[in-house]
Amino acid sequence: MPCTTILVGKKASNDRSTMIARTDDGHFDVKKIVVVQPKDQPKRYKSVISHAEVELPENPMRYTSCPSVDPKDGIWAATGINEANVGMSATETITSNPRVLSADPLVEYKKPKTRREKEVPGGLGEEDFVVLVLPYIRSAREGVLRLGALLEQYGTYESNGIAFNDKDEVWWLETIGGHHWIARKVPDDACVIAPNQFGLDNFDLEDAFGEKKEHLCSADLKEFMEANRLDLNQDGRFNPRNIFGSRTDMDHVYNTPRAWFMGRYLAPYSHSWDGEGAEFGPESDNIPWCLVPDRKVTVEDVEYILSTHYQGTPYDPYSNRNPQKRGIYRPIGINRTGVTAICQIRDDVPEEIRGIEWICFGSTTFGAFLPLYTNVPDMPKYLKEVTTDVSTNNFYWGSRLIGALADPWYGACIQNIGRYQASVQTEGRKLLLKYDRMMAESGDYSLTGKANEELAAMAEQMTTTALNKVLATASERMRNGYSLEDK
Repeated sequence: MPCTTILVGKKASNDRSTMIARTDDGHFDVKKIVVVQPKDQPKRYKSVISHAEVELPENPMRYTSCPSVDPKDGIWAATGINEANVGMSATETITSNPRVLSADPLVEYKKPKTRREKEVPGGLGEEDFVVLVLPYIRSAREGVLRLGALLEQYGTYESNGIAFNDKDEVWWLETIGGHHWIARKVPDDACVIAPNQFGLDNFDLEDAFGEKKEHLCSADLKEFMEANRLDLNQDGRFNPRNIFGSRTDMDHVYNTPRAWFMGRYLAPYSHSWDGEGAEFGPESDNIPWCLVPDRKVTVEDVEYILSTHYQGTPYDPYSNRNPQKRGIYRPIGINRTGVTAICQIRDDVPEEIRGIEWICFGSTTFGAFLPLYTNVPDMPKYLKEVTTDVSTNNFYWGSRLIGALADPWYGACIQNIGRYQASVQTEGRKLLLKYDRMMAESGDYSLTGKANEELAAMAEQMTTTALNKVLATASERMRNGYSLEDK
């Protein structure tokens, strides 16, 4: 599923929190956010797409989930934070190449062609990962190890990048073919930018096969590379992107421009991004997987980056400055996003309230990010009671309606959209500060549920107000308007 991911190490953020963030860019998937209690977690899981069956461990933990409202294609939990304050995203669809995919083929479901034939289950994929991993891990590293073991046992039918975070560490795992994988701890002072491509461009094999401090991988990765003559590096430096990734013409319009724009925002001074002789351009194949930002990164920075469409460049689809270049690259804030989440694990608050999940439904260009406490037994109705039919009674459809109405009249609507987004950010932060203090002083952490209800009520009021304004603007500009003064 085409998506965009940003990861932030604890020393790269303004408040020493870790963040993993991802846009879930499906085919206009209708999404909600819920809390999955241990009693509701299956003991034996079966994938809808691949028919793979997995026995699950005892004693799962509670976790948040952003599943599809229509379960016909599976759960597709997308993202979540569990009660141990570990976050997970699933997944960033990534690229590979024929050399890898032929040496270790993807594990695809084989439907029986006759009654005598038996079906052959496929591997695991984005539909499954959160449900199979998040309820059972107590650290980001544990997430990598559990997912890695599942990949080795069951395989996967797609190429994926998956992120994990706890209060101290952020880890990134990328699949290699059907059964292999590689993972690296994000440097504490760095940010990762991942736009649907195999990203890792530096990896310490000595550490991965030795102390395993910051690098992990399949036990037979060295033998796999040697047996299939995959190593393309000539300078003695191990660059996984050269071996397992891609560099195609499609990458240059769909993937690398997003990495360029994210890097340009995060490190505008330490690297050159524009003009002749720039270090990196929109179609560069060597944009770093991670970089140290020029200043500390906030939640609002992550929200902005994941909402962008090449503002200030000739490639902005909403700009008329350069018609020949307008819209030639795939934007980050795209129309078909179902849900975007920032899993933030904080370090400066009591353990009971460390996990905050910032949720935005629909196109991030027009939607607002709402913070929610994850240590709760349930979510407010405005966020969880979503139907496949359009309605103004929930955050998902309210957000989708605002985007669809504002897009054709971007110039006329964007001021109201900006005010809406900033207001939800500001009021959301006010409520977090209020309840953080109340709970720290009283020790009553059951107030997280009350806080979420107040946050949802605020979002409902502001979303309704924004929808009213955007609808009025769009109505005034309908093409069938007529006035006697027009003659």
